[in-house]
Amino acid sequence: MTMTETLAPTAVVHQHITDAVKAPDLIRLDGNLVLARFETMKVYAALGAVRELLRRGTVRPGQTLVDSSSGIYALALAMACHRYGLRCHIIASTTVDATMRAQLEILGATVDRMPPSQDLRLDQERRVQRVRELLAERSDLHWMRQYHDDIHYLGYRELAELVSTALPSAPLTVVGSVGTGSSTGGLIEPLRQRDPSVRLVGVQPFGSITFGSEGFSDPEAIIAGIGSSIHFGNVRHELYDAMHWVDFRHAMAGAVGLMRDHAVFAGLSTGATYLVAGREAAANPHRTHLLIGADTGHRYAERVFARHHEALRPDGLRPKEITSLHDLAPPWSAMEWQRQPYSTAGKDGQAWKGGQS
Repeated sequence: MTMTETLAPTAVVHQHITDAVKAPDLIRLDGNLVLARFETMKVYAALGAVRELLRRGTVRPGQTLVDSSSGIYALALAMACHRYGLRCHIIASTTVDATMRAQLEILGATVDRMPPSQDLRLDQERRVQRVRELLAERSDLHWMRQYHDDIHYLGYRELAELVSTALPSAPLTVVGSVGTGSSTGGLIEPLRQRDPSVRLVGVQPFGSITFGSEGFSDPEAIIAGIGSSIHFGNVRHELYDAMHWVDFRHAMAGAVGLMRDHAVFAGLSTGATYLVAGREAAANPHRTHLLIGADTGHRYAERVFARHHEALRPDGLRPKEITSLHDLAPPWSAMEWQRQPYSTAGKDGQAWKGGQS
């Protein structure tokens, strides 16, 4: 049965654009592989956080919210501020392009953009330092702290309700890029309240500190929104059942493959996740696999899609199965994380075998 047959179409008149863009399109890519395709997934995080801050009285209409972002969260926060009469100031990563900056400015946000850098750690550290400088200068600012404040988990409960309604029967595996930790964490926690067996498979780039790959360099890409070179307090390592580390070339293969095979134009993190989800789905045919596609592919048009003739074919790619972080190696490694804290993972873990039942 297809998703179209399962979910009857409905016509809704939305009160604000955030309601229209937050919910994903659910697309069955294969028998047990479903894509949740978002225009801007982090609208869930921004709306949930802003509404809660207003409810608590922590912020008031007209106040300025400030945060650092590589692009997706910046737009989501600017849209949430537009909806609720708040001001917005973004410390923008070097990955924020002219198109994104124009949207932010038209929405009324002010933008500080960091100087060009191929060093993800330097870019992130500069952004955080700039936020701290602004907070020292101005008492009216509220720092959203998307990397550390778990208020960003709240909005994803609505997404969990949608997923539970759309995919009610088969055992479920969620596959998503880790990033700040809020999207996968905020989705998996309410899903596991209903069914503790729901698996969570995370995706990381090489060079990210979050799951121990900071000793590697992937000079071709800064994969925005998937990894980090600084500690993110919102990442709860013990939520993840398995972890995959994917390099730029493999993420590119997934992004181009998703477009070629299913006509879906999605971002580079979605490409990496598509590659991983396909592997997991093939190994576990009795489970439904929900692939999180956080944004569209527009900001990767030149760096990825214009180079589609260079892309590897996903069908021939396989991960290196590891039992310890000591064995981690590019271009693609996979490991059963077993819902462990970071301090204990990778010491005596079971080898990745395509997932567990």
